[in-house]
Amino acid sequence: MNKKSNRKMTVLFVLSVSLIVAAIITFSLTVYYRSVCFQMLGGVCESIIQKYPDSRQYILELWKTQDLYIMGVGENTLSAFGYHPSNLRIADTTVLWIAVFGFLTGGMLFLFSFWYWHRKSAIRIRTLTEYLEKINTGGHGLLLDTSEDEFSRLQDEIYKTVTTLYQTRDAALTARNHFAENLFNIAHQLKTPITCISLSVQMAKERLGSGVMEIERQINRLTRLEEALLLLSRIDAGTLAFNEKLTDVFTLLTLAADNLYELFMQKNILLDIPELGEMHITVDLDWTMEAVMNLMKNCIEASESGAAIHCSYEKNPLYVQIRIWDEGQGFAKEDLPHLFERFYRGKRAKDTGIGIGLSLSKAIIEMQNGVIRAFNLSGSGACFEIRFYMK
Repeated sequence: MNKKSNRKMTVLFVLSVSLIVAAIITFSLTVYYRSVCFQMLGGVCESIIQKYPDSRQYILELWKTQDLYIMGVGENTLSAFGYHPSNLRIADTTVLWIAVFGFLTGGMLFLFSFWYWHRKSAIRIRTLTEYLEKINTGGHGLLLDTSEDEFSRLQDEIYKTVTTLYQTRDAALTARNHFAENLFNIAHQLKTPITCISLSVQMAKERLGSGVMEIERQINRLTRLEEALLLLSRIDAGTLAFNEKLTDVFTLLTLAADNLYELFMQKNILLDIPELGEMHITVDLDWTMEAVMNLMKNCIEASESGAAIHCSYEKNPLYVQIRIWDEGQGFAKEDLPHLFERFYRGKRAKDTGIGIGLSLSKAIIEMQNGVIRAFNLSGSGACFEIRFYMK
């Protein structure tokens, strides 16, 4: 709604209100005029009757012959005859018709101006809503309507906010890409010295004896860190590709357990994976298996020899839920909010990890339309719960 249109609607609104007010005033003056005439005629009749008492019956018959109808209230001689101001006939009803016409015209103009204003407001609100919906779904665009109306300030503030959010997002993406690139470069630079040290250790094994084992263990740890950094850089840069296919949940859990078979045997830990029927999720089998293996490793580290790790899964119309839990002491209360943070090591963590496995699992799961959470069971033990939502 531009300025010119807005002025027209203001004039139309004022005109409609003026017509309604004029019609009400006209009608009120007509009623008042009738009442004054009634009082005057009553006074005249009273004077005649006082002077000529025998004329009372004649005056009454005279009024009856005028075909007057009884309505309203009065307090003079005519009232004694049963007549009231509304019984007066006004030969010229033009004023009344003008009042009625003005009232109806004013009412119609008022309703039209209100409808027109409401329609324009609804269009502007819909335009702003569609613009925000477009932005929320990743679209781009400008608000082309620059008209001056009651929504102009709101439009300006929305545009400023969206522009600021675009700039903030671009800055965050740039910073993330730089971080991912630096992380990749650091990991890549670590790879060469680690390889050289590994070769040197292999050559020095026979001469240095048992001391080489500790060096080799640390080198293996550095190698895992280097691989994790490379993977993190790919996740942060958004270049980690997934080959998503329908995958059976039981098959996923079984394959992950098979890759950890030696670790299960080494710590004498049982694994319970019940076959609960065919349930499918749309995921990348290899990467999802990597995420599940990290969760199982965490449970193994928290379990004592002879304990068991349990798995379960179920399906509903919204998601497929997978649970993996152990029989250990559970998570420390202060660790629960930080379990999935990178390089965070819990209070009860062993020295075998680098604090990145759970973070990787969370990233892999969330990139495939899933969520993960960790909590302690009511009895004992820690539990990981994964939900893959239907696509």
